[in-house]
Amino acid sequence: MNQLNWHERISHLLEAYKENHSLDPHRLQFHLMPAVGLLNDPNGLIHYKGAYHVFFQWNPFGTVHGPKCWGHYTSQDLVYWQEHQPSLVPSEWYEKDGCYSGSAIEVDGDMVLFYSGNVKHEDGTRETFQCMAVSHNGFVFEKKGPVVLLPEGYTSHFRDPKVWKRDGLWYMVVGAQTFYQQGAVVLFASTDLKEWEIKGTLAGSHLNGLNDFGYMWECPDFFELGEKDVLLVSPQGLEAKESLYQNEFQSGYFVGKWKVGTTEFPHGEFQELDRGFDFYAPQTFEDKAGRRIMLGWMGITDAQESYQPTIEKGWVHALTIPRELELKNYRIIQKPVPELKELREPKSFKYQTSLKNETKTWHELEGIVSEIKIEFQQNQAETIKIEIRKNLMIIYDRSLSRLTLNRKRFADGRIESRSCFIEKLEDLHIFLDTSAIEIFVNGGQEVFTARFFAEDNEKEIIFTVDGQVDMELEKWNLHLQKRL
Repeated sequence: MNQLNWHERISHLLEAYKENHSLDPHRLQFHLMPAVGLLNDPNGLIHYKGAYHVFFQWNPFGTVHGPKCWGHYTSQDLVYWQEHQPSLVPSEWYEKDGCYSGSAIEVDGDMVLFYSGNVKHEDGTRETFQCMAVSHNGFVFEKKGPVVLLPEGYTSHFRDPKVWKRDGLWYMVVGAQTFYQQGAVVLFASTDLKEWEIKGTLAGSHLNGLNDFGYMWECPDFFELGEKDVLLVSPQGLEAKESLYQNEFQSGYFVGKWKVGTTEFPHGEFQELDRGFDFYAPQTFEDKAGRRIMLGWMGITDAQESYQPTIEKGWVHALTIPRELELKNYRIIQKPVPELKELREPKSFKYQTSLKNETKTWHELEGIVSEIKIEFQQNQAETIKIEIRKNLMIIYDRSLSRLTLNRKRFADGRIESRSCFIEKLEDLHIFLDTSAIEIFVNGGQEVFTARFFAEDNEKEIIFTVDGQVDMELEKWNLHLQKRL
């Protein structure tokens, strides 16, 4: 199918589903989501010619993982977003079954995209090509074709190129699987972006003391943060243990120090980026202010995916809010970008209270689109429970130093849990959208991301305390005063 046919079909779909949007209570208010179809990985994040560009994997023709194009949003401020025609659609032989994930850079005023071309054959085999496309304006791209072919030693699960420049040389990392069914990140170098030299495996499930740490590593990202180097990666095939690796697939990072230009990257242990149910395939970029900003896919491919009620309305999945990253004591700290304060309505509900062995709620806390900050001061409570819209429960157990998020399963309504261990609960910063929640814990030391699907009339937030706690609450209703 050529690009014109893709755009014509998408236009017809958008018109057909327009009425569904107004009738869908789960359409998100300040998160990026598809107009129709299935969204997954964020791609090509870049600050280019004064605008933020967010591309994303998109199958507009169904709520399943079919052929993907690159959907496209832009913003001047990371708050208000405008949707555009898809920028890459499968139209060439080397990408006929999908323009898969990749990244964006700026070169001499042009935006250059790198992405994986996916080709599937009738016998079930596939081919993969790392491709390049160039634009003078960030919207219309000229495809240059494959620039990296599959090297020896790796299966065709070889994708998601991330490109950057360091010390005058271009580098690329690609997510990979070896012939031994081991996940890996492969490093390339180039002087001109067209000819790429393979350097070898930068990191993998068989290196630096990692044993069988996943059968495939997807969506690598490699960058400097503070005085260290950070490798983000999404390994598949990790075995769950205690509170770790509870999702079908994981996303996390290694911190180390790279010997620039080589595959020498001694690093620490793998650490998960998000403790919730719905977070995968994150990507970062550096903006003009030098901030390292990350967005992730607020979803995951698992058994729950097909039970989401938005599928009946013709769409599924979303992206997280933009998060600014810092590195402290070898840990990534995630904070919502301060631009999101623009969403706050002028007046907030602010309340200082002490709860002791009681259950309490406030009418002012009710709502479906809000930002809530909770600061725990004198906290002698054995347990603190916060029920949100009868679908979510945040629980802190002081005796176990454990923070848990419970939610109702999409498939059958049973309760499922995700947890992490923290010595002390100091604060929670919650972003609540119609069918999504992002919880930043203790200043962003931990984060929980989840989708949930409550009824319209389920708006209460209820606190239950066993013991005593002094806390300060502040809540803002959030509203998009303008839409692009």
